[in-house]
Amino acid sequence: MTQLSTLNKYFKKYKLLFALGISFVILTNYFRILSPQLTGYVVNSVVAQIKNPTAFANGATLNNYDVVVVKIINWFNDKPFQERILFAGLILFVIAIISGFFMFLMRQTIIVMSRHIEFDQKSEIFSHYQKLDTSFFKTHSTGDLMNRISEDVSRVRMYTGPAIMYFINLAAIMGFSIFFMWRSDHKLTMVALCPLPILAFTIYFVNTIINKKSEKIQSLLSDLTTNAQESYSGIRVIKSFVQEKAMLGFFKKNSEAYRTNALSLAKTEAIYFPSMGLLIGLSTLITILAGGLDIIHGVAGSSAGKIAEFVMYIQMLTFPVSAIGWTASMTQRAVASQRRINEFLLTSPVIKNSPGAMEEELKGNITFNQVNFTYPHTGIHAIKDFSLQIKKGEKIAIIGKTGSGKSTIAQLLLRMYDPQQGEIKYDDHNVKNIRTGSLRSQISYVPQDVFLFSETIQNNISFGKKDATEAEVINAAKQASIYNEITAFEEGFKTMVGERGVTLSGGQKQRISIARALIKKPEIVIFDDCLSAVDARTENEIIGNLYEYLKDKTAIIITHRIFSLFNFDKIVVINEGSIAEQGTHDELIALQGLYSSMYAKQQETEEVH
Repeated sequence: MTQLSTLNKYFKKYKLLFALGISFVILTNYFRILSPQLTGYVVNSVVAQIKNPTAFANGATLNNYDVVVVKIINWFNDKPFQERILFAGLILFVIAIISGFFMFLMRQTIIVMSRHIEFDQKSEIFSHYQKLDTSFFKTHSTGDLMNRISEDVSRVRMYTGPAIMYFINLAAIMGFSIFFMWRSDHKLTMVALCPLPILAFTIYFVNTIINKKSEKIQSLLSDLTTNAQESYSGIRVIKSFVQEKAMLGFFKKNSEAYRTNALSLAKTEAIYFPSMGLLIGLSTLITILAGGLDIIHGVAGSSAGKIAEFVMYIQMLTFPVSAIGWTASMTQRAVASQRRINEFLLTSPVIKNSPGAMEEELKGNITFNQVNFTYPHTGIHAIKDFSLQIKKGEKIAIIGKTGSGKSTIAQLLLRMYDPQQGEIKYDDHNVKNIRTGSLRSQISYVPQDVFLFSETIQNNISFGKKDATEAEVINAAKQASIYNEITAFEEGFKTMVGERGVTLSGGQKQRISIARALIKKPEIVIFDDCLSAVDARTENEIIGNLYEYLKDKTAIIITHRIFSLFNFDKIVVINEGSIAEQGTHDELIALQGLYSSMYAKQQETEEVH
């Protein structure tokens, strides 16, 4: 239960709704508890009338009744028998309406509160997702993350809403019932409630089992969600390799494990309700038997009305007591789910703002000083003793083979990771002393792995600049050489691109991604191998547009190809994480080294094609 203590901040936030809900629960059960007392009086009156029709039947003594019931009975006690029964029926009807009205308000406060908590908790989790760094998402599956914000939060809501409501309802109805039962007859109360210790032991025993099974089921559900999500995302790969049956078999295997454990949990929970029914029925039987024997033996204070009253008390306890199992089950599931949520929320991002971090305005000067970086989860030493000076407005090409560490440079510049040794500076400010939000907002980045949202083309282009005008969107599309293709679509810029841009070709996705970067008009632009899916003509057109656009900006173009038409101020050749060569195109060709060899091979390939 200590896991659920983290929810106290939400209960404090919605304390007014919570307090009103508790009040309405108490009022609901107070009016419900009046019915057995009034019914007991009516039964006694009827019995007395049957025994002696000529006498004035006024039921039992009123000492053990609630003050409200006493006033009601006194109000019509001197009326004829038929009118008294009629008034009693009408009052019971009114009491039921009042109790139902407060029950409505009870749900409108506690259940509504739980929905507010659910909204806040999902918002908190989503906000925390966005604070975590790249390394976290590389070690956690998407399905598991989705499960925490959906299934786990839903199970916690069942605790903050129905479970708490039924628990308070149980406490209220048991409090009222036992008080008036004890006040009316000590002996009969003890006899009627004797099965409750057995009930308590059953609940404790079964709850222990439920808790263990719930945790296992949540883990299996995460695996199942991950399996489904990966299958949806990789459906084209699955179809191209004709692996539908294999993936279905894998899904069935995970689904079968989930079903087996879920059924096992359902069977365990199924013990609750029959047990509750048996014990409640046993209480009713014992009550009637004990009360009947008291009447037969002429025990003082015993009456048919008292038996009817006690039977009604027990029946009123039936649902709340039987709901103990359901409430306990929901609570145990909530504990398991909240534990997973807490583990996630307690995960601190590795990349975070230092206490003295400032929002600096970047001018475009960048310095790498003896930078070394090793990926924490793979141990790959991606960058080794990397030192580079980039001045404001320079155009830098970083060239190297696949796996040479080119993309890692971009990740370090955006501070997705921090180097283990050395430092990176922007305008003489260490990157760690610049707020990450300020840093990234001033850099346009086109990643190697293009990602488009399931939105319109216009919204994808304007993603980095929400106040972008239509003219700016069109201009960015023209600079990225995608404008003509967009206007050829039936809905133009309003065309929906589908999940991850599935309706577009690879080259179209890359160019839309470039347009999204260009519309920000930042001082620093980073292109990470973003022209790999376009043809040579389009590539030359984009390069020509970029040259004009990047005129006064610091640009870093990471690529495995050599753009001989682009006049770079400096070309840096990386090999196994270190700088192998650097200089202008002509200087590197003259060196007859690695760059010259790459250029010659590229020329041969282009001549063949």
